[in-house]
Amino acid sequence: MGMSAEEVHAVKAFGWAAKDQSGLLSPFHFSRRDTGEEDVRFKILYCGICHTDLHRIKNEWGGSKYPLVPGHEIVGVVTEVGAKVQKFKVEDRVGVGCLVGACHSCDNCSNNLENYCPKKILTYNATYHDGTTTYGGYSDHMVANEHYLVRIPNNLPLDDDAPLLCAGITVYSPLKFFQLDKPGLHVGVVGLGGLGHVGVKFAKAFGAKVTVISTSPNKKEEAIERLGADSFLVSRDPDQMQAAMGTMDGILDTVSAVHPLLPLLGLLKSHGKLIMVGAPDKPLELPVFPLLMGKKMVAGSGIGGMKETQEMVDFAAKHDITADIEVIPIDYVNTAMERLAKADVRYRFVIDVANTLKAA
Repeated sequence: MGMSAEEVHAVKAFGWAAKDQSGLLSPFHFSRRDTGEEDVRFKILYCGICHTDLHRIKNEWGGSKYPLVPGHEIVGVVTEVGAKVQKFKVEDRVGVGCLVGACHSCDNCSNNLENYCPKKILTYNATYHDGTTTYGGYSDHMVANEHYLVRIPNNLPLDDDAPLLCAGITVYSPLKFFQLDKPGLHVGVVGLGGLGHVGVKFAKAFGAKVTVISTSPNKKEEAIERLGADSFLVSRDPDQMQAAMGTMDGILDTVSAVHPLLPLLGLLKSHGKLIMVGAPDKPLELPVFPLLMGKKMVAGSGIGGMKETQEMVDFAAKHDITADIEVIPIDYVNTAMERLAKADVRYRFVIDVANTLKAA
């Protein structure tokens, strides 16, 4: 059980927290730690709303600890640095994603894969090294070890960039690891939500031919005209799916609802890869014969390490990749959660923390 920050920490902070599994967020006074020698403190300007936040505030995955301050798509400006900080200075534009700590001694950490460290510390709803509960970005400021900050290039708008710190790295990392980052490959993206729309943008920037696969025919124009996809498949249309059989080198499946995998496996070429980055809360049925009959692979991927997250942000800046967002004031956040549950957002809510979070 994490200790309350008020018992240990001296620096006053203010944000919005869920107090129980109703998930209702309301103003919350708490504390953050003093700036340590290797810490960076920054004023939070914007924070994206990830679907994980919705699951966590309602304890849908279990393990939620209340009061819970969500938010792991956090951007802002440095206000203070510790004596041993080397990478950042006051006024730098920075971001924090899903991680604020790890063991730094395991094989994963040694290979810049802090995201797979068995002792990784999540940005919120986790227990920090000092025994206190971590609080996320729906708040006025944050302090983190410099290792867990990324530098935001000046040409990336901070509000549009915030969702890349979770959604961006979630799609960038598997595209790189599974070698779907080569020009000329045919990549499918299942689902056109917060993850899917940035998946399309990154895959296109790598030079792929991109097909969006969706249950919603009304998203075709959006996918092709606005996001730059090359083609669109309605997954419920057997004729369309049949015509596309065996044409794709890889598929990024961003859907978090239970859905059939068999039609997707059929779209893959031999040696094709179906990579799961959504998180359905119930097991999916996996037919094995289609894997055997083409040496096909089903894999998963979860965010990325800090080195790769910085690479992703720099790549986004170079290729002008941002998330499509709806900026909201903090006091709209409960309505935003209701809309998010109904997928009523294009494609990511971002809270304007700096201009709308006022301490009571």
